[in-house]
Amino acid sequence: MTGTPILHADLDAFYASVEQRDDRSLAGLPVIVGKGVVLACSYEAKAMGVRTATGVRQALAICPEAKVVPPRMEAYSEASARVYEIFARFSPVVEGLSIDEAFLDVQGLEGISGDPVETAEGLRAAVRKEVGLSISAGLASTKFLAKIASAQAKPDGLLAIAPDSEREFLGPLPIEAVWGVGRVTSGKLRSIGITTVGELADSDPTVLARVTGRSAAERLVALANNCDPRPVRPRDPRKSFGAQSAFPAGSLEPDEIRATLASLVDRATGRLRGARKLTRTVTVGVRFADMSRATRSRSLETPTDRTDLVLEAARELLDSAAGSEMGDLTLLGVALGNLEADRAVQMELPLDREQNDSDPEAPGSLDRALDDLRGRYGTEAVTRASLVDKRGTGATPVLPE
Repeated sequence: MTGTPILHADLDAFYASVEQRDDRSLAGLPVIVGKGVVLACSYEAKAMGVRTATGVRQALAICPEAKVVPPRMEAYSEASARVYEIFARFSPVVEGLSIDEAFLDVQGLEGISGDPVETAEGLRAAVRKEVGLSISAGLASTKFLAKIASAQAKPDGLLAIAPDSEREFLGPLPIEAVWGVGRVTSGKLRSIGITTVGELADSDPTVLARVTGRSAAERLVALANNCDPRPVRPRDPRKSFGAQSAFPAGSLEPDEIRATLASLVDRATGRLRGARKLTRTVTVGVRFADMSRATRSRSLETPTDRTDLVLEAARELLDSAAGSEMGDLTLLGVALGNLEADRAVQMELPLDREQNDSDPEAPGSLDRALDDLRGRYGTEAVTRASLVDKRGTGATPVLPE
């Protein structure tokens, strides 16, 4: 099929599918990945009404037969790396969106992997055979439409939208299918009688602007008409490392929130060291029950990858951002930015001893030892005492894209 040069590939229920792949006793069962909060769930659990970012207890009340498993980030990262290797085989231009989805430019590959549909089918077959996971794909002339097509193809499907059927395909879809139309914007559009993508496409931007603002109105009408000129481009090198955790308001005490912060810092600095990077800027972001947000940042005197130094800064930033309102938090995140290669770091003075990786008392040696243990035996092999949750309801950190 010509005119469909952009492929959006999206692994199906990724975390839960990895768990079902690695433990065949979970196949076909509703699976919840998480501890205190649902990080991900299988299609069987979704069919029963389970949703991500809800409490595990709430999810089990909805679906008592669900199997709850702790997240295994190393397994997901390994599976993602193998899938991205397959992406690179099928297209020279891959734009990664997250650990489990990407855009691929599949134009002009007829002599290598076939036309776009043949390329997509070959890619899906390779992922299933080599990684043991199902992946859905959408083919279209734009990123916008390819992503919608892959969502419509789930689970484990392929949908190609020919140029002469784009409007026919888009028209009946609900307005929520358009990027940027969330709960608030949806309510505004529906209040003026716009409920489908087709109705949005035919809207007058000047009228629409009265409820959405001019720039948003122009963008939404353009997308509804499949006007999306963005090409597939490889992502720039990572500019930050971070982790975040979502949880119901009031579900965690302040000391549990601080323990969660420590866990997030552990994850973020571990990834930082794994990439052989140092950070100069620590940022802590929070979200409150009323959906308002607060962000605080701090620049360090010298770049570092040490967990203790980052955690010290993060604790101060959390107190500044949340203060006495910690009980109202629903999300906590940590980001490490302003990165540079670790070879550029200068030793801090005074130097009481030669600093090297073999010195068990050298700064950062504990971090490296813990990284090694977690790399060998998983993230649960070593944890902080403050994170041992006797009630089994601790929040689960979520790695962002």
